[in-house]
Amino acid sequence: MSTEFLQLLFLIIIANGAPVLVRLLMKDHLDIAVDFGAKFADSNRIFGSSKTWRGIIAALLATPIAAFVLGYSPETGLHIAVFAILGDLLSSFIKRRLGMAPSSKAYLLDQVPESLFPALAVMKIFNLGFADILLLVFVFLIIDLVITYMLYHWRILRKKP
Repeated sequence: MSTEFLQLLFLIIIANGAPVLVRLLMKDHLDIAVDFGAKFADSNRIFGSSKTWRGIIAALLATPIAAFVLGYSPETGLHIAVFAILGDLLSSFIKRRLGMAPSSKAYLLDQVPESLFPALAVMKIFNLGFADILLLVFVFLIIDLVITYMLYHWRILRKKP
């Protein structure tokens, strides 16, 4: 694995982890849902209660800072954050259409879009080919599953009502 591969993996983890970290630190403060409670035509929430503006802001702030520290432009970090957020929101939207509760697990759907979208968006900057992207998504999937399991097992994370 190249340095660029590992750095991009790290930045994708930051983009997806910053909202979780801020949620743990801030509890319910500034916990405003992205969809403001609005429902879609199927009478389910658009994204659900676990997708918050606080989380989006955390990702949009943390990822450019981390990118800068690694020697990339803040704009590169912003691209990674935006595409990770879009992937996460798409996953949440699909899960709501399937009638799944917020914070419920949908393996692959929870990991692939939020790692694939940002990786594709910046693959030239990080000198990655399509095989590298597939490997990155697979490695992110494994890391996400392990970390998520540990955080729920240790009761650091809990499902939102």
